[in-house]
Amino acid sequence: MFNIVVIRIVEALVALIMMSLVIFLLSRLTGDPVALLLGDGATEADRLQLTRDLGLDQSIFVQYLTFLGNALTGDFGRSVTAGNRPALELILSRLPASLSLAGVALAFTLVLGILFGVMAALRHNSVIDVAARLIALVGQSVPSFWLGIVLMYVFAVQLRWLPTSGYGQWQHYILPAATLGLFTLAAITRLVRSSMLEALGSEYIKLARIKGLSERAVVWKHALANSLIPVVTFMGTFFAVMITGAVIVETVFSWPGIGRLAYESILARDFPVVQAVVLVITSLFIIANLLVDILYVIIDPRMRNRD
Repeated sequence: MFNIVVIRIVEALVALIMMSLVIFLLSRLTGDPVALLLGDGATEADRLQLTRDLGLDQSIFVQYLTFLGNALTGDFGRSVTAGNRPALELILSRLPASLSLAGVALAFTLVLGILFGVMAALRHNSVIDVAARLIALVGQSVPSFWLGIVLMYVFAVQLRWLPTSGYGQWQHYILPAATLGLFTLAAITRLVRSSMLEALGSEYIKLARIKGLSERAVVWKHALANSLIPVVTFMGTFFAVMITGAVIVETVFSWPGIGRLAYESILARDFPVVQAVVLVITSLFIIANLLVDILYVIIDPRMRNRD
């Protein structure tokens, strides 16, 4: 078990380094940062001085090492448009909003997805099963921006039950969380349904029924416990989908998270902030998958026996 965990940590570190290299190279292809910072009225002396100050007169290898060293200390540069504030400071001020939205969305999709998946498996080929599969199909087909606009129009504009935007109260979470979580809800429903169907037909479930266990205990304690392993395996991916998908959802609902910050920074060509946001989101994705891999080793004895 220890060896597997160490291997996963090393793989995560390698992935982080590779992604930092990709982000660094892509940022160099977006244009000349000196021209962006100085504008058209700068003199040649100003350009040379800023080039030296930014370290752009160094080789690309030295520039990357400098970028990597600064990133490890939390220095991602300063925003071009937000009063020269540090990029990391801007991200940290927006991160709680994104994490809270992703947490709420993931919580309700887990509850509903597990419930729909179990009901669909228990009522195989019934109306409930068809309805659950239809929800899964719609959830994985409908674009987030379109769904968000429709939900806003129906529940906020027409019915006036919920606010169109805002942040801070529980009512503000409902529409963006529902929009953000529908895709994941569909995925969890399909995973739980297929795993439950496989579990209900297995030998250990037949043995549990022969022993006289109640149907509730058979379904919710034995069958569901084994059916959740695929869900746990994909939890890191689900969480990453919430964070990356928030770029669209936060823009539609004016949610003050890092997704909206990335959108605003792209429009303003604020490359230091865009670069920092992408690296932070990538780091969250990799860390979430690392934690899931470690959790999977803990809960699945077959993985622990592979040392």
